[in-house]
Amino acid sequence: MTASPPATFIHRVRRCAMVAVLTMVAVLTMPLAIAPVAADDTLIDEVHAFLYEQASGLGDEVVIEVRPPSARLPDCEHPEPFLPRAGQPLVGRISVGVRCGSDGRQVRYLQAEIGIIGGYPVAARDIAAGSVIDAGMLETRHGDLARLPRQAVVDSQRIIGQVAQRPLAAGSTLEEHQLAARALVERGQTVTVEARGSSFQVTREGEALEPGGQGERVRVRFANRQLVTATVVGEARLAVDF
Repeated sequence: MTASPPATFIHRVRRCAMVAVLTMVAVLTMPLAIAPVAADDTLIDEVHAFLYEQASGLGDEVVIEVRPPSARLPDCEHPEPFLPRAGQPLVGRISVGVRCGSDGRQVRYLQAEIGIIGGYPVAARDIAAGSVIDAGMLETRHGDLARLPRQAVVDSQRIIGQVAQRPLAAGSTLEEHQLAARALVERGQTVTVEARGSSFQVTREGEALEPGGQGERVRVRFANRQLVTATVVGEARLAVDF
């Protein structure tokens, strides 16, 4: 015959069961704190939509992750996202500002990660230093632009006509510091300077005192020793606007 368990053991089991039931009832009847989550979700959605609008034309595919605020803050009424730094690259890890309230006086910042999947140029073959780069020297690859070197050039049109400052290996991405504008004006060269205004255009010949590439400003000396600074607009051609 099996002996009955001690009364103290039965009491403990019943007490534990009762505690478990009461705990479950307390959890089920506890009000759910969904308002803060919903508020954070709304803020994140606004920032996500803003970043997508800004970055949608940068590649074939845009992947955006917005991190929620690290601390619990008051709800952000009428959120207006903005970029703290004008002209900042919209790729990789960035900071996004959000103005809150009707007057926009309350500002907070969120962190986001942007991945841009798109095409970018690489050297199609080995390129020697001093070479003027043309379209035949480049080929297009596709990938996450955020993983490229910070100074990588992703627009091939900005590379064509540039001069390689160092040897470039086949398959390598091209970076800003590896390229320079081709000199269209040489030091000591006779150049034509166009002086342009709203109702006139005058051309004069002078001597370039320094080399320059497209869009660069170069000092020119005329026969009467007058000095002007003009912008390079073509081969041995500069312009001064009035």
